[in-house]
Amino acid sequence: ASVSEPAQKCCTENIQPFLTSILEELMGPISSGFMEVRSLFDKEVNEIIQDFQKSNDMTRLKENVDQLMTLPFNSVKMEPCYLKVNLLQEFLQDLKNRFKVYHIDFVIQRTQNFMQELMENAVYTFEQLFSPSCQADSAKVATTIEKVKLRVLK
Repeated sequence: ASVSEPAQKCCTENIQPFLTSILEELMGPISSGFMEVRSLFDKEVNEIIQDFQKSNDMTRLKENVDQLMTLPFNSVKMEPCYLKVNLLQEFLQDLKNRFKVYHIDFVIQRTQNFMQELMENAVYTFEQLFSPSCQADSAKVATTIEKVKLRVLK
């Protein structure tokens, strides 16, 4: 009871007025990182579509989809996504000085983990939605892949 009032006053005067601007600063790099994940998924699926349209080979298509499933664990391809979030280091350093925010690396690592998890969910959902249609007419496969991709991105 004796700490509650001074703590509320401190939060109201020294932290609450800055929360909106802090969140805006943090969401910039986080949003761009997640948009990069979306863009990477889109690019990889488009490459699968283009490859299938050139080859019309169902075996190769299956191999490409299997390879897509490893995308979340491909550090080289995921690196541009992770780099977007590394910009948080600068923003959080300022917060550390102003508000005594610690464990900056933990915040960045958790954000990158969420990005990997999002990619895992995207490729898994893609595979689940596309698998039943793998048996479909090969003339419609590219269109089906595009529809599934759009559904996943939605």
